[in-house]
Amino acid sequence: MTARISYDEVAVGTELPAQSFPVTRATLVQYAGASGDFNPIHWNEKFAKEVGLPDVIAHGMFTMAEAIRVVTDWAGDPASVVEYGVRFTKPVVVPNDDQGAVIEVSAKVAAKDDEARTVRVDLVAKSDGQKVLGMSRATVRLA
Repeated sequence: MTARISYDEVAVGTELPAQSFPVTRATLVQYAGASGDFNPIHWNEKFAKEVGLPDVIAHGMFTMAEAIRVVTDWAGDPASVVEYGVRFTKPVVVPNDDQGAVIEVSAKVAAKDDEARTVRVDLVAKSDGQKVLGMSRATVRLA
């Protein structure tokens, strides 16, 4: 695969299509199985509250992975992301109901590097109206 977006056709300020990602308790159990992270704060409400959390929370790496999907879907090739980093600012609280939580992600091209033919994409990830990732940035090599 190669990126389907041409570097020459992208300008600073280009907005990527925003996406929303639902998260339920079942999603967290599936992620725990895939990642091997069975920390009880991600599935046991009683334990999460005992350690001072408002409820069960999503895994930080899960939140990070969902957010970057906005970039990989836009670029057309996950391997086009050459660098990605975030700061975890707030947890994604996942209630035990039929709805769970939603991670809402938007992104914008913030800079271009003509020599490397890469763009820096800044992402904003929110849940329940609060920013859950800070300094969320990806460097993407385009076609």
